[in-house]
Amino acid sequence: DQEYRGQQEIVRAKFAHDTTELTRQIDMLFKKMAAADSANMIAIEQVLEKYGWPSLEMIGGLERSLTIFFVIQHADLLNQQRYLPMVRQAVKDNKLRPSSLALLEDRVALKEKRKQLYGTQVMWNLKLNTYTMMPLEDPDNVDKRRTAIGLPPLDVYLQGFNMKWDLEAYKKSAQPSTENNIIK
Repeated sequence: DQEYRGQQEIVRAKFAHDTTELTRQIDMLFKKMAAADSANMIAIEQVLEKYGWPSLEMIGGLERSLTIFFVIQHADLLNQQRYLPMVRQAVKDNKLRPSSLALLEDRVALKEKRKQLYGTQVMWNLKLNTYTMMPLEDPDNVDKRRTAIGLPPLDVYLQGFNMKWDLEAYKKSAQPSTENNIIK
């Protein structure tokens, strides 16, 4: 699941000054990711259909539970919607961290043309060669929601993307378009 995703930053750095080649290289990575995601989803569906969300003992701990989650997180919207209730239950049963649920909730919301609740989703703007925050519901209270689910404040989280969080600037800015952008 993570093999090709991990290569994105390397490609962005290498081709930062050549937008055409950057776009070509990112497109190739996305094709590889799509093929891997499809194969991974088929394997995970078999496990989930047979056992439900496996116990940590059954699969060998939280890291393997996260592997299942990542496959769902990177699946198409129909599979994300299909397994979202199972992810919610896995969190209630302590088989998965609440912060993982926040990631999936936000991703599904955005794909359904709604705003995200937790601010976990940013996108790469190819034209500006930088990350942009995806639309947020009630940005004034995002850090309260993040804290409640075990996530760090948004300004800390966004440092990992070389972004600075400015609530007032965000509220004044136009909501980003998904045109010429890549959701992280």
